[in-house]
Amino acid sequence: MPNLTVSPYFNLTMFINIGPYRYPALTWCLLLYVFIVCANLAVVQTICREKTLHEPMYIFVASLSFNALYGSTSFFPRFLLDLTSDAHLISRFACFAQIYFIYTYAANEMTTLCVMAYDRYLAVCHPLQYHSMMTAKKALILVALAWVFPVFILSILISLSATLPLCGNEIQKVFCANWNVVKLSCVPTGVNNVVGMFITICTVFLPLAFVLYTYTRIINVTWRSSAKFKGKVFQSCLPHMVSFVVYSVAAFSDIALSRYKMEDLNRFLAIFLSLEFVVIPPLINPLIYSMKLSYIRRHIFKKL
Repeated sequence: MPNLTVSPYFNLTMFINIGPYRYPALTWCLLLYVFIVCANLAVVQTICREKTLHEPMYIFVASLSFNALYGSTSFFPRFLLDLTSDAHLISRFACFAQIYFIYTYAANEMTTLCVMAYDRYLAVCHPLQYHSMMTAKKALILVALAWVFPVFILSILISLSATLPLCGNEIQKVFCANWNVVKLSCVPTGVNNVVGMFITICTVFLPLAFVLYTYTRIINVTWRSSAKFKGKVFQSCLPHMVSFVVYSVAAFSDIALSRYKMEDLNRFLAIFLSLEFVVIPPLINPLIYSMKLSYIRRHIFKKL
């Protein structure tokens, strides 16, 4: 067995020394974080305050924006701190806390998008029964399930990883990631791998398959309908489709990246691909929904 490492810190090794560009990069990232917080907070507050927006579609949008606040806050403060420092050490507790928060954000995003796809499926394929099948109360229950399920199963995964004896402390990322920690283990990780694959199937592949199934049904229904109906469906589903595609591409970029040797990739490209899923969706989603859903846009601009 390799020598056991008992270091209380992990070293994030993917940070690049950019010399005089450090503070411009810090300023740009800080402004990006502030914009993400302000934009998503505006959407959440608008939907919560306006009773006319207390409908299933807008409840799901509020959940998506709240998750963006949760995910970006799990990542950006630590990332901004690392940009100002020459040493990129993070304590074991802080590292596993970051893993937990970022991973629950990622899983919540997919499960929420899955629930939103179900809502659009009911609205398009069962329009006469929609208001009885999807009430505000049922929407809140679905949102709660979309949050509780990932929180519960990811707690198991992180607990297993936190108990592994490690033979190293270098994580080849700019934030802590579960797979990178597991690779440092001094003992076989068969249980971790099986549990990790099960959780990936439950929080990524099953929601992905369900979304694809619902949109197949939606396309089948709209294909035989009038041009006017197709236009309404397209306008209603477009924000969700864009959000889903953007997040899926970003998430799978990070998943694929974790299977490559970082030494074989350009560092700037590797950092960009690893940051997509915690930066792009929280940035894009409020813009998409405020531009495409007129009620949200109208109420936001009314307050400005």
